[in-house]
Amino acid sequence: HRSTYRAIVREMNQASIYARAVRPKSVSAYIRTLFEERREGNDDAQRFHHDTRNAATFLRSQRIYRILLERYNPLLGLSKEEHMKRTANRVGLNMPLPVTP
Repeated sequence: HRSTYRAIVREMNQASIYARAVRPKSVSAYIRTLFEERREGNDDAQRFHHDTRNAATFLRSQRIYRILLERYNPLLGLSKEEHMKRTANRVGLNMPLPVTP
């Protein structure tokens, strides 16, 4: 169960948009509280640990998916103008300069 906790915290830290020094500790504290409450060995605890393993797998898969999407689809997330400019560069053309009156 400790490895599942560590996997979830690791994935949450890697998915964070904040730098490590300013990252809010509330999420990690909440996850720790959830794990400490479900430490018993009854069926509910077993189901909880099964669900948390699934959550850790999901978080890792989403991180890898995002990395692969950025790697193999570099035009994703660009503005329409920037997308046209990069597409033109891909086939060896340059976009005309905008006319300013």
